[in-house]
Amino acid sequence: MKKRVLVTGGAGYIGSHTAVELVNAGFDVVIADNLCNSDSETIEGIRKITGAEVSFVQADCCDKDAMESLFKQYEIGAVIHFAAYKSVNESVAKPLEYYRNNIGSLVTLLDVMRRMGVRDIIFSSSCTVYGQADTLPVTEKTPKKRSSSPYGNTKHICEDILRDSTAAYDNLHCIALRYFNPIGAHPSAIIGEKPLGVPQNLVPFIAQTAAGIHRELKVFGDDYDTPDGTCMRDYIDVVDLAGAHVTALERLLENGGTKHEVFNIGTGKALSVMQLIRTFETVNGVRINCKVAERRPGDIAAIWADTTLANELLGWRAERPIEETLKSVWAYEKRIRGI
Repeated sequence: MKKRVLVTGGAGYIGSHTAVELVNAGFDVVIADNLCNSDSETIEGIRKITGAEVSFVQADCCDKDAMESLFKQYEIGAVIHFAAYKSVNESVAKPLEYYRNNIGSLVTLLDVMRRMGVRDIIFSSSCTVYGQADTLPVTEKTPKKRSSSPYGNTKHICEDILRDSTAAYDNLHCIALRYFNPIGAHPSAIIGEKPLGVPQNLVPFIAQTAAGIHRELKVFGDDYDTPDGTCMRDYIDVVDLAGAHVTALERLLENGGTKHEVFNIGTGKALSVMQLIRTFETVNGVRINCKVAERRPGDIAAIWADTTLANELLGWRAERPIEETLKSVWAYEKRIRGI
């Protein structure tokens, strides 16, 4: 068995899929999650998919005592840090909550890691650090900008904390993965994106509208400077994204000289909001009732990744086609709704 990996926020959407891929790659996994935006059923789903008795601790990563106790109990060897609030538009309304949780949890975790002699951390970052870039696609050398949302700004600040910390402390190494737009579900349809309350992300709202949970889907703005006027994003399958964490972790563990690296994790292709909706309709044989609404605070017109560095240096690339990904979304939604 390889090193024991702590997955913070591991009951969440990306964390749960990453936990599955880690187990499949031979790692022993411990999940820490306060379940503020997830539920314990996901842990059972991970266990069912993998056949492994994945350990779970309900704990808040801002609680230093709880984290120290966890590290001592399980002898953690490396960390993948997902635990953060993640809604762009919610962060505009609740900036203090986002700064307190997203930055505080990382600082607490790094303190505990240093105290316990744990060197390696993979950080869940975001393409929001680029803001509305002047040129597209963005590379890892594209200048970071002050984000249009507090959520994006927390990712920017956390990356700065990690850069400064790895430079200052010999016993701390990090890879930050800048995600683009994760969508999809596990092929088993056992785990997927299951937000509590009204979804803040596009794809689960599409699926819920198709399932009859919502009467219509609001498209926030059709007057952006894009081919059809709707926002354009780089949509990546969550299982592909999860695999990037395993590859990055293995790179950290095997390359003792690596101190701090950053990689874009996307497909390198962009789809507009309307293109995504129409593709979902086509591959799943459903109709989505759409209504154009005003632009949403914090949104940018377009962004997609140049993934050359991840492809060549990390040895990872996105493989699943968008059609397969959107089929997995609908399969998961139908299962949890009993359709």
